[in-house]
Amino acid sequence: MADESSAGPVAAAVATGAEVKAPTAKKQRSPRPQKAASEQAQSKTPAAKPKRYSEKEKSEKLKRIEAQVTEGSTLKDAIRSAGISEQTYYHWKGAAKPVELKDTKDTKPVPAGDELADLVQLEEENQRLRKLLAEKLRAENAELRKRLGLN
Repeated sequence: MADESSAGPVAAAVATGAEVKAPTAKKQRSPRPQKAASEQAQSKTPAAKPKRYSEKEKSEKLKRIEAQVTEGSTLKDAIRSAGISEQTYYHWKGAAKPVELKDTKDTKPVPAGDELADLVQLEEENQRLRKLLAEKLRAENAELRKRLGLN
C-alpha cells in the first residue's frame, strides 16, 4: 500500500495554495427577455381560406383534365393547368365515382324471387361442372399412373 503521509506532488500543490486564485463570483445575467413568439402569432394575418368549388365546377375541371390527357398531355400538366393540386384531383375523382354507381342502381331493381332462382340454378351448374372436372382429373391421373408403372 501507498504511504498516506507522503502525498508527493499533491502535497506540494496544496502547500502553494496561497498562489492559486480564489474562485471569482459568478457573473450576473440579465433577466431573460419575454417570449415574442406569442406576440408574433397574434400579429400574423390569418391563413387564406381554401377556395370552394361547386359540383358543376368540379365536374367541368375533371372533364377538362380528362380531355387534356386523351389529347396527349401528361396528367400532372393537365392538373396544373386546371389550377388544382393532385391531391384535390384524386379526391374529387374518388368522390365522383360513388355518385355514378348510385345512378346505375336506381334503374331497375331485380325481384328477390328471380334472383333466388338464378342463384339456385348457378349452384346446380357449379356442382355439375365440379363433378365433370373431378372425373376428368381421375381419368388423367389413372392414365399417368399406367404410363409410369405405379399400379
